[in-house]
Amino acid sequence: MKKILCFGDSNTYGYNPFDGSRYDGNTRWTGVLQKLAGGGYEIIEAGGNNRTAFSDNPDGIEYTGYKLLPKYLKETYDAIIFAIGINDLQKFYNPSLEEFEKGMKFFFSQVSAMAPESNIIILSPSHIKESILKSNFRFLFDEASVNKSKEITPIYERIACEFGWKFLDLNNLVQTSDIDGLHYNPDAHKKIAENIIKLI
Repeated sequence: MKKILCFGDSNTYGYNPFDGSRYDGNTRWTGVLQKLAGGGYEIIEAGGNNRTAFSDNPDGIEYTGYKLLPKYLKETYDAIIFAIGINDLQKFYNPSLEEFEKGMKFFFSQVSAMAPESNIIILSPSHIKESILKSNFRFLFDEASVNKSKEITPIYERIACEFGWKFLDLNNLVQTSDIDGLHYNPDAHKKIAENIIKLI
């Protein structure tokens, strides 16, 4: 059986922007991916709300990607899908685009060193919408966060190219919900899974 790790933040976890719950396994993209892949694949869901990639999250190791990652990479996977980084744009961290790129390179260099035999797929997150500034997440994200989110896709693409990994720009497929500007509705989760299975 082939093992695929899905490592990411709240959109990998399946955060539901309508009520703050978690989408069920038939709705979140990791669960849909398992159904599409079939019995020959095991999809390991490793998403977490508010998880950063390279920024030291004050909530601890489970919320800090580069610190948590070694725990998962003790095992070997046929493929690893990464959907992470948008939380590093929170106003609390406030990285410049140069700092963001340096941080993501640090994160993915760790991946390259610890999972050299895995096929890697990097997902570039969808832009944050202005509606986040009127949502419950306005205390975490500001206008600068929104603007930077529109500039980071080339960073993900450059890193994927540098390491020879696969790259998928989610902006070409889906948009975030108008409710909070950050998370996906069910149709978007379905589209994400349908496009990832093509890469796998």
